[in-house]
Amino acid sequence: MRKLVPLGLIAVLVLAGSIVSSPIGARAQGAGLVSSILNKMERNRRNLRTLRASISMEKYNAQLHDSDSYKGNVMYVPAAGRNAYVRVEWQHPQHEILAVANGAYTLFRPRLNMAYVGNARSSRASKVSGMLDFLTMSSAQVQSRFEPLQDIRDETLWGGVHTVHFKLVPKGGASYSYAEVWVDDGGMPVQTKVVERNGDATTVRLTDIERNQPISLDQFTIKLDPSVKQVRG
Repeated sequence: MRKLVPLGLIAVLVLAGSIVSSPIGARAQGAGLVSSILNKMERNRRNLRTLRASISMEKYNAQLHDSDSYKGNVMYVPAAGRNAYVRVEWQHPQHEILAVANGAYTLFRPRLNMAYVGNARSSRASKVSGMLDFLTMSSAQVQSRFEPLQDIRDETLWGGVHTVHFKLVPKGGASYSYAEVWVDDGGMPVQTKVVERNGDATTVRLTDIERNQPISLDQFTIKLDPSVKQVRG
């Protein structure tokens, strides 16, 4: 049986299904287009108060030439610094919940009746922010952390969602080779793909997106039954 991927690996990205693309051309590769993309992302970041969406993740193993797929739901409320509220609940292939709030995380695995708890900055939990970094990253941070945007083109994702796709190559000693991002017309990064140095890739897609709808912060606290074994991690 395949192991369920750690929830932290949500960091970046989505289903790689049925993408129709068309190059934008040399003019669109210029500073004007890059500025437009970054400005849309910046406005989305500033205006985003809450996010609720369906989430799909595909993990590709380059050595085995095989993929594992995961489906669930995500809720997100931004906060100062890296103290955002996050809840990711996988429904397939196994039920698993990760909640991050007030600088702490809980990772609950119902089938094992076990929960991992600890500091949100720990490796087990902090990788979840990878995907959300693209929601909270300012245009200045994009330009300081990555080389100039590459491979800019229009793409229509399955479901008819129009996006602009681009490739980000990190500056310095990042743990991955590059990332691809798909931004919708509202400036929301709705799909991301992170490619590791060994060729492994994680693609995450957000669908059925609800922006700025009321979300109670109680949703980010998992109430564990006393019978649940808790492990510090």
